[in-house]
Amino acid sequence: MNLTLKIWRQKNSGSNGHFENYRVEAEEHMSFLEMLDVLNQELIEKKEDPVAFEHDCREGICGACSMVINGRPHGKQTGTTTCQLHMRAFKDGDTITIEPFRAKAFPVIKDLAVDRSAFDSIIQAGGYISVNTGQAVDGNAIPVEKQDADEAFDSATCIGCGACVAACPNGSAMLFTSAKINHLNKLPQGKVEHGRRVKNMIRVMDKEGFGKCSNVGACEVECPKEISTDNIAALNRYYLGTVFGGQSS
Repeated sequence: MNLTLKIWRQKNSGSNGHFENYRVEAEEHMSFLEMLDVLNQELIEKKEDPVAFEHDCREGICGACSMVINGRPHGKQTGTTTCQLHMRAFKDGDTITIEPFRAKAFPVIKDLAVDRSAFDSIIQAGGYISVNTGQAVDGNAIPVEKQDADEAFDSATCIGCGACVAACPNGSAMLFTSAKINHLNKLPQGKVEHGRRVKNMIRVMDKEGFGKCSNVGACEVECPKEISTDNIAALNRYYLGTVFGGQSS
């Protein structure tokens, strides 16, 4: 299939970006990133600057392959990362617009690659548990209710790609932050530091320049792992309970 790619090109965070058009021939069995590989190989052979984009595992579990495709983070297919998007989702002759994630907290590094280290700062503020080192405890030593275990697992599937931030008109990181907090709070090991974790992670989230949540719901729609906004509701309860007395679970 013959495609026209309208790609955002930006030399660095301090320069102005612009769209450039490219023609590429792709096979329908290719993934979206493989199609970009084909384009970059052609650009390199022409001694032109290849398009910078992020990728790692290409298996939909690392969150690196973040870009906006035709106006939607990771493209139009639900529950799909960019690397899992295949060219059979497009038609011969299509024009595809490809942009980086747009958010104040995600400055552009180059072209389609953005700096998402603000997420790392949120995790460093409390997205962990403190335990004594030594021999690992048997997995069944601490009983966990099945419902809590299921909810913790659902929250833990967040891959930190940032699609929720890119989809939100406010650039909010509430879905990401709430999923990380809810994952740990549903498990006994995470409850010990729960109150401190909630306050610290929200404080850093605000410090990094993310916007406020106004319950638009676009984050849940565009999340490639379909993380529920129930996590945000839970986080609001946690925060109110922590700040205004007691810890709400």
